[in-house]
Amino acid sequence: MDAENPDFVANRAQILTLPEVARLLRCSKAHLSNLLNGRVAGARPLPHVSVGRRKLIRRDSLQHWLEDTETAKQC
Repeated sequence: MDAENPDFVANRAQILTLPEVARLLRCSKAHLSNLLNGRVAGARPLPHVSVGRRKLIRRDSLQHWLEDTETAKQC
């Protein structure tokens, strides 16, 4: 797999690590881990993929989760 391949680079940008998602949500990695595991009251778990000990979040999943969370709070 060639790291310079535009398709590879574009797909790689769609997968986020915990530190990247924590930075986007402006929260700690510990709080994000609680979100992933469903331990935050009033928030549904954030969908993710476990690869060994790593947790990865698709950018689309994060966007849908944010939209659903906003909608749920408005009702």
